[in-house]
Amino acid sequence: MGELTVGGDGLARCSWGAAPPENRAYHDAEWGRPVGDDRRIFEKLCLEGFQAGLSWLTILRKREAFRDAFAGFEPTAVAAYDASDVERLLGDQRIVRHRGKIEAAIANARATVAIHDDGLSLAGLLWRHEPASPPAPSQPGEIPPTIPEARALSAELRRRGFRFVGPTTVYAAMQSLGVVNDHLVGCAWREPAAGERAAFRVPSVELA
Repeated sequence: MGELTVGGDGLARCSWGAAPPENRAYHDAEWGRPVGDDRRIFEKLCLEGFQAGLSWLTILRKREAFRDAFAGFEPTAVAAYDASDVERLLGDQRIVRHRGKIEAAIANARATVAIHDDGLSLAGLLWRHEPASPPAPSQPGEIPPTIPEARALSAELRRRGFRFVGPTTVYAAMQSLGVVNDHLVGCAWREPAAGERAAFRVPSVELA
């Protein structure tokens, strides 16, 4: 990520979110906004896993294809995928065709269903790892590759059967899902993200 960039609209953005259009839309509308929906969190964890070794822009451009291929990332539906589905997905040129990542997404769906069967919510598990002292980075070098809370969440997810959820991947998901606000100080979207977090009701670990 680079420094702030002022766009044609006169607003400063984190430079990575200034262009191309897919990055800009994602930066402005999604990144850093709090999410409490288990399906969306499951999707994000899977897509961050698919991103490993690739650019996030590649995943953004394939996101709708991923949603189509993985039943809208409905955990119960994906948990029912079998070997024939893995082969189908390996033949789908619209997505990232990596056997380990595909099998990880299915394993993550089954782990999410197991969490629900235990009467727990994935959102609650995520949000109980929110840092007590939120970061306020003024330049990209102040944003770490991961944090202790992400390492703890990564360990918990892996214990519960999730795959491709290392500490760096999990921290990227936490940034995107608003658990941390890593919009740089001076970015026009830092305060809106902070305002949404202030109004956000942290999900309970236990299912309602």
